Order: sequence, then structure tokens, then C-alpha cells
Amino acid sequence: MTSPKIIVLDDDPTGSQTVHSCLLLMRWDVETLKLGLADQSPIFFVLTNSRAMSPEQALATVREVCRNLKQALQESEVKEFLVVSRSDSTLRGHYPLETDAIAAELGAFDAHFLTPAFFEGGRFTKDSVHYLLVNGVPTPVHQTEFAQDSVFGYRHSYLPDYVAEKTQGRISAEQVERFLLGEIRSGTLERLMQLHDNQCVAVDAETQADLDRFAQDLLTASAQGKRFLFRSAASLLTALAALPPQPVASESMAQYVRGGKPGAVIVGSHVKKTTEQLEELLKLPGTQAIEVNVAELQAQHDLLDQTLAQAHQSHAAGRTPVIFTSRQELSFVDAQTRLDFGVAVSKLLMDILRGLPADLGFLVSKGGITSNDTLSDGLALRSARLLGQILPGVSVITTAAEHPQFPNLPVVLFPGNVGDRFALAAAYQKLTAA
Repeated sequence: MTSPKIIVLDDDPTGSQTVHSCLLLMRWDVETLKLGLADQSPIFFVLTNSRAMSPEQALATVREVCRNLKQALQESEVKEFLVVSRSDSTLRGHYPLETDAIAAELGAFDAHFLTPAFFEGGRFTKDSVHYLLVNGVPTPVHQTEFAQDSVFGYRHSYLPDYVAEKTQGRISAEQVERFLLGEIRSGTLERLMQLHDNQCVAVDAETQADLDRFAQDLLTASAQGKRFLFRSAASLLTALAALPPQPVASESMAQYVRGGKPGAVIVGSHVKKTTEQLEELLKLPGTQAIEVNVAELQAQHDLLDQTLAQAHQSHAAGRTPVIFTSRQELSFVDAQTRLDFGVAVSKLLMDILRGLPADLGFLVSKGGITSNDTLSDGLALRSARLLGQILPGVSVITTAAEHPQFPNLPVVLFPGNVGDRFALAAAYQKLTAA
């Protein structure tokens, strides 16, 4: 059985948080997509950053990626492939907009699967209800802060009801096929072969072994001609790619730090978990807090110069500047105004990044959107090779040796909602272990 190429359209840059040694593409012109298709790894990621976009922008972006991908597949003569719309394990994002667009451009599909489990982050699905471990307690995700997101909020953790809510009844809860744990563990091949007309399927998974078993059936069904689409968090990708352990262990990531120099940390995410992690990081010796008051973004034109002056002073003194946006939650008149403000804040953070000392030892980017902007804008990368994870769910890439400003720089892509309160501090300690 020929292994299909796994093509992941990632709505922020953190979906690669369970795999390694593959390409992350920050552009999606035909030639760049052909790089991914030709790469030896069975999987590659196209970082669309669509979660940070308006619905109209996200739709246009996904359509453009798919149209270019169709041409790249044809020119590369790649016949066997799977498409994954990778999104948030707490159910935020442009669903069903993105899967609808992919199906329209690359279909027809027999089914699209909702597989939001992400075990490293404490997210699992049982009896079609999606849970998040909060202080060790399984909590339906609609009861967490993520369900209150001002752009992507929702009311249901029971996935059939979530689908009905997000499709505004176009797909009713009763129409959603449910693959429950017992069936996942005993085998789903017969039922997979019966799916047709892009049926929506909610998939249970409590452990990585569940998705490993499910992936075997998916690949067998695909080899027999079934065409499947996925709206998924990261753990299914682990199962589909079936990679060996990463070449460099997380405990050894300090070997990539350039010249043993202090690094920099940029924090854009403002969820509660990030704030707790930031507090613990700033307790460690060698760090220096630099707060960027985003409420003054429009009024204070020297915010960039002030921040960079502090960062350079910190670096010269042998400390790691921890540059973070102010923690208070601002209110906006509508979702578009919030998105526009987020773009302005991100532009400031990327201007700060480009102004950091050239001999920086490492960079930590905290937050999904911030990490995407770090790769595509701040560092202006076309592609990057993923090294692996420094912590569960937290990836590390390096820039190319020929990068004009920061060659061979290790960059940690740290999602906003991953890890306990000590996780950011733990990543910093691993990088500075030498």
C-alpha cells in the first residue's frame, strides 16, 4: 500500500506540534507547494494563518491554496494524498467555511471528519463530547474560556450539536455520523467504506492509540478509493504520519542556541494560561520583563523605539528580554475591529522582532498568530524545517544558514493554550541549560 502524501492547511503555525523533520511552508505559490510535495517527509504544512483573518479573507486564502495545490499535484504527478484542515483543539476557527472551500476546490470527498483530540494538551473526545483537562478535571470545552472567544465562540461540546450550531442547521445534529470509542478500538473499516457525499463524522479518541488504530483504517480505506477530508487538531497527524522519534531529544535543544547567547521571548497571546506562564517565566534569573502597552498603540509613536532600547540594554547585560503585550482585555465594537487591532499589534511585535540584536541566541514566540507572523513576516521565511518539540505540543524550527539577519536561529513556536503554568519557564530553562 502506497502511503499518501499528507497535506495540512494549518490555520495557525502550531499544528505541527506533534511531528518533526518536515517542511513548514509560509507561502503557497505553485513552486513552493511542489517543494512540499517533493520532500521526503510523508507530511508537510501550509501555514495559512486563516484563524487570524476575517471569514472573507479566510475563504479567499483557502481557495487560492487549493487551486495552486491542484496545479502542483498535477505537475508533480502526485496521485495519492490526504488533505487536513488543521485547526484548534478547543474548536475555534472558521468551520465549516474552510472544509466547505476545500471540498469545493478539491472534492468530491466521501466524508469529512472532526478529530479535535490533542492529547499533549489534555484534549480528548468521548461519547462525541469534546473535553479539556482543567487542573486535571475533564471539562466540556463549552465550559472553558475558549468557548467565549469573541470571534469563534460556541455553545456546545457535543460535536453533533457543535456542527449544527456552526453550520446554522445546514447539517443537523442527527445527520452527523458518530464513531464512538468501542468502534474505533474494534475497527471502523467496514463503516468507512460506506460513507459517501461528504458526510460529517465526529470521532472519539481518548488516547493516541485510539487515533493510531483509526488511522490504519483510514489509510486502508483511502487505498481502496475512498476520499476523505479532515478538520483536525494535531494528534491525528501523529497517527497518519507515523514518524519515528525525533532525531534530537527535547533535553538537547540547547545545542542549537547560537554562541550560548541570551535569547528573546515575544508574547502576543493574552489568554489566561499564557499570563500564568508569563508570570512564572519572569521569576527566573536572567529574564527581564518588557511590557508593551497596546492600549497606547495609536497615541504613542515612540513605542517601538522605547521597546527596542530596553531589549538591547537587556541583551547587552546578558539577560533575555521577555517582551509581552499588556494583559488587560480590551473591548471592541465588533469582531472586525478586534481583528484589525490584532493586525496592528502584530505589526508592532514584528517590527520589534526585526530590530532585535543580530547575535540573538534563540527566539521564543508565544501565541499561534504571533508565531505565524514571526515566521512569515518577522523572519520573512518561505519555508522552514521543523526540528521537533522542546515540550509536548511546543515545536522548534531553525532558520536557514543563509538567512540575512538571523542565520541558524532556533525559534520556539509556543501555542497560547498549551502547557501548565510552568511550561514557558521549562522551555526557557532547556534553552539556557548550557
